[in-house]
Parts: sequence; C-alpha cells; structure tokens
Amino acid sequence: MASKEEDFKERFVAVLQDLRSNGGKDPEAMFLIGSLAARLVDRAKQPGWAAYKANMGRAAYDKLLGDFQKQGNDFHKDGKAKHAYAIQVLAISLIARTQNDPEIRAGDGLLDEMLGFLIAAYRKAQATAPKPN
Repeated sequence: MASKEEDFKERFVAVLQDLRSNGGKDPEAMFLIGSLAARLVDRAKQPGWAAYKANMGRAAYDKLLGDFQKQGNDFHKDGKAKHAYAIQVLAISLIARTQNDPEIRAGDGLLDEMLGFLIAAYRKAQATAPKPN
C-alpha cells in the first residue's frame, strides 16, 4: 500500500501533466484557476501565489485546505467539474510546499510559475473586459 506521501506525489505529477498537456485546451478551467488564485492573493495582500503560500501561517493553511475540501466536494456533487478542478490545483499547490521530496519541490516551483501566469492572464482579461455603464 502506498504511503500518503507516495499517493500525493502521484496526484501531484498527474495534475502537473494535465495542466501542461490539457491546460491550453480548456480556457474556462484555466480562467477559474487564475480567478480563484488572484482573489486569494489579493485578499492576503501578497504580490503573487508563491509569496501567498510562503507567508501563510499554519492556522490559515489548515482552514484554507478545509475550505477547499468542502467546496471541492460540493462542486463535484453539483456537477461543476471545472470548479472542483480549480480548487484541486490550488490545494495540490498548497500541500506541495509542505513536502520534502526534491522532485515535488522542483515541480512546486513550476506549478507556482503556471499559477502566476494564470493569475496574470485573469487580471489582463479583467482589465480589458467591458465595464458596465
């Protein structure tokens, strides 16, 4: 039976591979990831996703993971697979920061870069969106 760490590593690799191979094929899912990450970063007044994770205290980390679990499960039950996927990606990123495996740590940096790109793309889309009169 696989350990928690081995199970996480398999999930982490699967998410990274999916983002790299399928991310460009699903702009809606990428927009959802970017928008959720941007809201969290902005609410915490952090300059980016990596800083957001690095400056997060244990209590905030535990609460956010619990919120992600509940919301992700609710989205899944409601058939909102893309919303659940966005939460899964961010949760995996949060957890990766706590792992000691050098491959996960390297992949975490790559995931942080991807999330930074998605946040920037979301913000650009918001800045160019027509404003209501």
